[in-house]
Amino acid sequence: MSSVKQLAEQVGFYSSYTGTFSDQVVAKEQAQRALLAAMGYRLDEGSLVKSINDLGQSQWRDMLPAVHIAKLEQRQHFIKISLPKTDADLLTWQIITELDVKIAGDFNVTDLQLIDEIQFDDEQYCHYQLPLPALEPGYHQLTISYGGNTAKCPLIFAPKTGYSHQQASKNKIWGYTAQLYSLRSDTNWGIGDFTDLNTLIERSAEQGASAIGINPLHPLYQNNPAHRSPYSPSSRCFLNPLYIDVTAIVNFAQCKKAQTLVNSIAFQDKITQVKQSELVDYPAVAELKYDIIALLFEDFCHNSTTLYSIEAEEFAQFKQQQGQDLLNFATFDALYEHFRAIDEHAYGWTHWPKAYQQPDSDEVIAFQQTHAQRIEYFCFVQWLAHRQLHAVKQTAQANHMPIGLYLDLAVGCDGSGVEVWSDQALYVAGASIGAPPDGMNPLGQGWGLTPLNPVELQKQGYQPLVKALRCSMQYAGALRIDHILGLMRQYWIAPGMQADEGVYITFPLADILRVIALESRRNNCLVIGEDLGNVPDGFSQTMQDAGLLSFKVLFFERWQSGLFKRPEEFPVQSMVTGSTHDTATLTGWWQGRDLQWRQTLNLYPNEEAGVEDRNARSGDRQMLIAALDDLKVIDMANAPQQQPAIMNTELSVAVQKYLATAPSHLQLIPLEDAIENQEQVNIPGTIDQHPNWLQKLPVTLEDFWQTNSVRQIAQAMNKARPR
Repeated sequence: MSSVKQLAEQVGFYSSYTGTFSDQVVAKEQAQRALLAAMGYRLDEGSLVKSINDLGQSQWRDMLPAVHIAKLEQRQHFIKISLPKTDADLLTWQIITELDVKIAGDFNVTDLQLIDEIQFDDEQYCHYQLPLPALEPGYHQLTISYGGNTAKCPLIFAPKTGYSHQQASKNKIWGYTAQLYSLRSDTNWGIGDFTDLNTLIERSAEQGASAIGINPLHPLYQNNPAHRSPYSPSSRCFLNPLYIDVTAIVNFAQCKKAQTLVNSIAFQDKITQVKQSELVDYPAVAELKYDIIALLFEDFCHNSTTLYSIEAEEFAQFKQQQGQDLLNFATFDALYEHFRAIDEHAYGWTHWPKAYQQPDSDEVIAFQQTHAQRIEYFCFVQWLAHRQLHAVKQTAQANHMPIGLYLDLAVGCDGSGVEVWSDQALYVAGASIGAPPDGMNPLGQGWGLTPLNPVELQKQGYQPLVKALRCSMQYAGALRIDHILGLMRQYWIAPGMQADEGVYITFPLADILRVIALESRRNNCLVIGEDLGNVPDGFSQTMQDAGLLSFKVLFFERWQSGLFKRPEEFPVQSMVTGSTHDTATLTGWWQGRDLQWRQTLNLYPNEEAGVEDRNARSGDRQMLIAALDDLKVIDMANAPQQQPAIMNTELSVAVQKYLATAPSHLQLIPLEDAIENQEQVNIPGTIDQHPNWLQKLPVTLEDFWQTNSVRQIAQAMNKARPR
């Protein structure tokens, strides 16, 4: 085995994997080499050998592991420590708990249980079991001292399972999913906003719904609103300010400058234009909103000690709670704006002068001082977003929704964004997270998301993950984790290589699931793992054991013969839906709209593949009708036309009735399916070729509830899944 392959194996890269088509895919050494280089390893032979030796010996030379997870359900707790064999007898330890309580003690090393020992370069090392006191769930710090040496590690006491579906609701429940940006209303400014979300919550609750799922609310780039994919965020720890309802900001009605501008004919004309457009005009919407928010910020600062003293104190507390992370975020946005004013193509920190590519450089600190007011503005914008989302959460609680908001956590961050800039040691620059070839994407997928280094993640005690979870969970009754398989292994594509040349790397799944369980319980937040795609044997059981709900999509739940699985086959511990943002809508599937798009965008490898898909769809439609008829959820006299395929409400309602019979605890209905819209939200593998993340719903929120299919579906849901 070459040194590159040996080091890759030690770091955690797979040497091969089983593909979707049961083929064995061997990792290319070229890809392993490029990824190791991206992780910071030097690749000359001498350095490779040294890295291999250092990694192999670190478990002995390091007194403590990078992080230790204590299993809360165990009666006795131990941590494995490594000590050099010396004449010293006494080992002292100290734990500082999450609440800043200090606990200390000591042991005679001869009294500790010896596990193993080894010798390196005439030095002998021993592994011992060090007993730990039972602590409350949370994040603590352990320090040990022995023979003049001291070591520290994060100590996390975590449960096996998180907040459960039984705790959320005793009954099977249902709700809707929405793309927030797509909502039309009489009041918004050309994009769905937090007030629209509030309305959606209220009206859905009146219908009997228990949850509203929405796309990720992570921030993108305030100065580059054309960057629109919610799954390619700048950070996962803050919110997208484009969703702020400007008219709901605390000082909107009192600010004369804002009122004058908003009520001007030119401004009202612009609002009308963005409201009437079929697609969301992100740059135009951003200009309208941020022009007014800038005036409101100026007014807020001017009157912070008089008119808005209570809100000013709230803002100050928000900044204190968010601390350095918020300062980094706001500084990044100010720098992004500054350098794009100089060069409009300076998309992100990698395009900035080198002196500004480190968040703690002298130049960045000087910039913070000279641009303090602009940085304060970006903090203010985040506060507004958090304030409005908190109000939505309160609305869900006031309406007694068992779940309320069902938020979405993206799998990673865009490499040009604030999260990567703020902690470059944590990320593997140049590499991309993706997915191997499968039936829908035969060339594989590169998502353009910069991966976390699992070794560094452990060194940081999983805190980057904790922060991302908390940002969403504080507002949500449920959280969907996109591509949950990435918590066990991630498919990395090396710089300059193709998506089908990726390599899997191992992640510490058991630890991460414990951290998720801890945060889930603390926030009373149910967790759903999006487990679609090439899922290895045993992974679904691991998810279930951790208390996570699996993710079931109608068109993927089929036997090898193509027959649809009966809903009774779905596990109780699951969420079921008819479609997702990455698949055809129910209407689009029935009418073959997704196949038309594939043909138009040349996504087929050849003409024969397209013909095969279209022929197969004809049989698929027949099998779906047969499945619905088998459960007697469709009136066959009103079944939809199949040749040519034309959707009708009978089928729309029947599919939801079919899924409602599943034991799955939660059923979610995309708004696109509820109104029988044929256009899908996003076509994976495309960017501008298809209007991804741009399409508005064809009806307003005010009219949505009167739509015949919506009313019939709600009636059926309340019969099958009463709250």
